Amino acid sequence: MGASVQRMPAVSRPAWMLALSGFADRGGAPRRSPVEIVATMGSYLTRTQAAEVSGLRAGPFGRWADGVTAMRGDCAAFARHWQAHNDQVLAEMGFRGGSGAPGPAQLDGPLWVVLGDSTAQGLGALSPDGGYVGQVLAELRRQTGLPWRVLNLSVSGSLTRDVLGTQLPLMPAHADLVTCGIGINDILYTSPAKLFADLRALIAAVPDQTVLLDLPVPAGCWGFLGRASVPYVTRINRTIHQAAAARGLPVAEVSAHFLPPWPGKFAPDRFHPSQDGYRDWSRALLSAVPPLAAAA
Repeated sequence: MGASVQRMPAVSRPAWMLALSGFADRGGAPRRSPVEIVATMGSYLTRTQAAEVSGLRAGPFGRWADGVTAMRGDCAAFARHWQAHNDQVLAEMGFRGGSGAPGPAQLDGPLWVVLGDSTAQGLGALSPDGGYVGQVLAELRRQTGLPWRVLNLSVSGSLTRDVLGTQLPLMPAHADLVTCGIGINDILYTSPAKLFADLRALIAAVPDQTVLLDLPVPAGCWGFLGRASVPYVTRINRTIHQAAAARGLPVAEVSAHFLPPWPGKFAPDRFHPSQDGYRDWSRALLSAVPPLAAAA
């Protein structure tokens, strides 16, 4: 392993986003996304006396703002969960003090390394283990009878270039399964030309047999915004599939599994999948994972 996993790196952001989040987070609070900034401002607005009288506080906008605020708290809690989990896995693997140097004891059991963003963290589920990583891990153990372990290197808010520059270097020298789901945040933060270049660079750099996840297609949700984004997301998915095919890498088609009807499939922030929604993601990933050996 080329580096310690003691502290997850910060994600990159363009200059305009740093300025915007810095203005919204005076006092040194963590940087926020545009969705969080709008929702936070909205939560202040919906708590005014005028909002109570007008009904804005109890309306859809107020509930959405509260949902995003709750997700922000979960984001920190889920990150702490996976950090502690990763530390334990590394200790069991025999890495001394997070130095990357193997110790004398090695634990049996296949290793799954996860690369990605907040969806790999499970944000939106009731607990970190309720996301697609936790659900798939349980199924891998059930199907094979083996004590599968997972090293979850994902970081909420990550862009494709963050996986390439900071998550890949943290990978151990050997993993029995590697998965990578990234690209949703790039839609907000990255120009199309750079987004496609970054995706191709990442897919060229991941280990052989890495299973890539394509992006959900927001048809029928988020109103006009969802409809308008479908062609762009479809183009991104086409790029993922083409670049993966050139390397012979499998693709988990989240786009073909995470489908309407939407009620119950999204978290309160109306952006992340709920635990039920992650079941669709889990099915997509399990259908793309190469055949795995079972316990003798």
